[in-house]
Amino acid sequence: MTASSHTPDASFDGGDLDCGNGLLLLIRRHIDPLPRGALLEILSTETSVQEDLPAWCRLTGNEFVSQQQREGRQRAYLVCKGALAERPAAVPTRPIPSKAAQTIVPVHIPDRLPAPAPAPMIAPLSVMGIGSWPRPRWLIRALHERLEGRLPESEFEATADDAVRLAVDAQLRAGVDVVTDGEQRRDSYASFVGGRLDNCQLIPLTDLLPLVDDPETFAAELRALDVPAGEVRHPAVFGPLGRSRSIALHEAQFLKTVTHHPVKVALPGPYLLSRTLWMECISDNAYESREHIAVDIVRVLREELADLLAAGVALVQFDEPVLSEVVYTGPKQRRSFMCGALSEKGDSATELAFARDLVNAVTAGFPTERIALHMCRGNWTPDESTCLAGDYAPLAATFREMNVGTYMLELCTPRAGEIDVLRALPEDRRVGVGVVNQKYARIESPDEILAKAEAAIRVFGPARVLLNPDCGFATFADNPLASADIAERKLQAIATAARTLRDRYQR
Repeated sequence: MTASSHTPDASFDGGDLDCGNGLLLLIRRHIDPLPRGALLEILSTETSVQEDLPAWCRLTGNEFVSQQQREGRQRAYLVCKGALAERPAAVPTRPIPSKAAQTIVPVHIPDRLPAPAPAPMIAPLSVMGIGSWPRPRWLIRALHERLEGRLPESEFEATADDAVRLAVDAQLRAGVDVVTDGEQRRDSYASFVGGRLDNCQLIPLTDLLPLVDDPETFAAELRALDVPAGEVRHPAVFGPLGRSRSIALHEAQFLKTVTHHPVKVALPGPYLLSRTLWMECISDNAYESREHIAVDIVRVLREELADLLAAGVALVQFDEPVLSEVVYTGPKQRRSFMCGALSEKGDSATELAFARDLVNAVTAGFPTERIALHMCRGNWTPDESTCLAGDYAPLAATFREMNVGTYMLELCTPRAGEIDVLRALPEDRRVGVGVVNQKYARIESPDEILAKAEAAIRVFGPARVLLNPDCGFATFADNPLASADIAERKLQAIATAARTLRDRYQR
């Protein structure tokens, strides 16, 4: 393809970067703010771009328009956001800085972490959601506009505030005892950190396809798993991780203004982030290995945990669903989607020890009674057949060695096996028992929930049991598992059963 008669609407110089060495991140940064049909010019002296850029366009649904030789080794590539046929007569654009490299933000490390502040006690048999809540359609639109740089942060936050109010009202109507903000500000339960941490950038999963060994096969696997790869974004690290602004503290601060109930905040766990943020084709420009990036992951999570506890958050929950992938998949399966964790793993024993050590490094010195660990077997699709299955026996020893006060566990689905294998958990730990399946539209009856809860009470005793769904209702904003109405009715059913249990055991 040769020169084009079209005039670009934005242009930047990528220098000698190749697609696996930062160029795709720059393309995403420049193309996101453009409207569909707009043209982006990419200048490059790297020869591999001639083959890789058209492949990226095919996989991401953009149109490769032309390429042209410039002076020396430099070539100019013209890419249309979407299809050229969508190009309007006049394209509204805003100035985009043309930089040949990412701007690395210096990392600031606080001299000391704040001490925890008092928080309301969470009583036995309390009812709460796991974290995510279905987002209104207008919030999802705002999320995409914000991610693509077309909506100012202040406008997005005002919109998200309204969505949080709705999510909190629904939980309170249902009768919960502990409230979350429904993760309304997040595009997903974990990858959102890519938009909060320094030297990290959110990019669609489709941007990563040219960087894997077999992109067509990987794309087919994502479709088979019901993963919307064009809408789900993934964090890409291009420099040392820093936390010049909070990960979730701002969420907790607003949540506490709209409820007097104890509040819970969920964060992606350190092992999950080590599997999510370490992408050998991208983050190895900043870190030597997954173990090296994990050091900074632990640091930023400790900073966040300290601020959340100092703000009076009653329970901070670390999500580690990918632990199930460690023990329920074969040794030859080196990479999977599993709720967003794309990087490769080692053998089960090594990975479990690594996960245990990371969690304990984050929680060291903090009050474990205000820290929880959540695990499930996959929660991105209502199709149970695509999710993992297996009981907790391979994980029980690791759970015992983790310094957390509560385990929030998937236990309603048959895929989770029998609860008896958890009998050996330490007696000073509580268990959040999954008593409804968020994947199913059917509302469980209070009697069904009572049966699940009573089975847990026989194992752990009533003082150690909390009640919750198996997982969140909307792990990914674009792919909710339930409507807000169904989510509210499921929590209401749990709350009804909880009142019966309290009459039985708390007289």
